[in-house]
Amino acid sequence: MPLLSRTAAASEPAGSPDSRRPRRRTALVAATAGLAVLAVGTPVAYATLGSGASPEPRPAVAGAVLGKDYIETRLLFGTERPDGGPVVTDRQFLAFIDEEVTPRFPNGLTIQDGRGQWRDSHGVIERERSYELTLLYPASEARLRGRQIERIRDAYEKEYAQDSVGRLEERLTADF
Repeated sequence: MPLLSRTAAASEPAGSPDSRRPRRRTALVAATAGLAVLAVGTPVAYATLGSGASPEPRPAVAGAVLGKDYIETRLLFGTERPDGGPVVTDRQFLAFIDEEVTPRFPNGLTIQDGRGQWRDSHGVIERERSYELTLLYPASEARLRGRQIERIRDAYEKEYAQDSVGRLEERLTADF
């Protein structure tokens, strides 16, 4: 009969699976703790290895937001004419931006090319090349800018025989 320690003799024979459980549990806890340290420490270590530049300044209060309240307006311009006329060319669109948009928003804007589709006033799904114009302006100027944006939309609809120009708005915080 094999020799048993006092603890093992009270419960299980030495070498049985149950007598090895405390060692396995300790090893499992140690391995889990080690992985947790690596998971937390690795991103910090990589961040400090960067370009050698000092880290970005952080807000003094956790969760503090940098920047000021702005409105982002996106206008969606189609290029196909519902009346069957010629499509709006890049040259025409950029001339429209120069004449109608830039004077009202001289501080900057963004134009992106796109493809879109929508159902026209006759129920036909139209697929067309399009432009997305993004404008940012202080929230305090929302009324003035809103009227200017409506003039831009009206001018494009009239000049290029469009059923509509899409308008999306979102309040956000921006910092320049």
